[in-house]
Amino acid sequence: MAKRIATEYVSANFKVTEAEMPILISLCEAQQLRLQVFVLDNGNHEVVLQDEAGEAVRLRFERSREGYVCDLSCRVVQLNLTNALRTLVATFKGDAVVNRIYQGFTMVYHYLEGKVIRIVESKGDQLRTVFEHRDTLGELEAQFKRRSVEEEIGILRRAVNELLDLRNQTAHPEQIADIDERLKHHSRLLFALEA
Repeated sequence: MAKRIATEYVSANFKVTEAEMPILISLCEAQQLRLQVFVLDNGNHEVVLQDEAGEAVRLRFERSREGYVCDLSCRVVQLNLTNALRTLVATFKGDAVVNRIYQGFTMVYHYLEGKVIRIVESKGDQLRTVFEHRDTLGELEAQFKRRSVEEEIGILRRAVNELLDLRNQTAHPEQIADIDERLKHHSRLLFALEA
């Protein structure tokens, strides 16, 4: 199995509310990291995570209306720091592009709302998609909606045919005018559904 050389957070961001800040701190402590929290004059926070080997990452949390926003870009080698950052992105539903660097190749992970949506293997100039999230439920719902539209179109066409037959059999001008009005309404619906 290939040994990871480093993990590079090309870009990552996540939001934390005031109430979630203690959760963030306990998650970092669970990774057995040394932790320093600084509260700045403008209300922003800085959290410094340090591994036993001395590698450190500084997380800057800027105050926003909803709480705090952390934008992150860094490179880490130590496994505890890597795991802590991955846990933070997943727990707080962050978006990120993360390079996991191995000897001879890089695995690029794309996170959206804390979930991995795509993994790409990069070897030199070659890119190969290893994993891509598919919204199967959403696709099935869309297909069902398309079928229900097709059924509605079929019902409208049958109704139009019946109205045309009725119009050909009717001699009264009032009934013909009423049928023409209904045909006009049905043709508008058909046009909208077929578009």
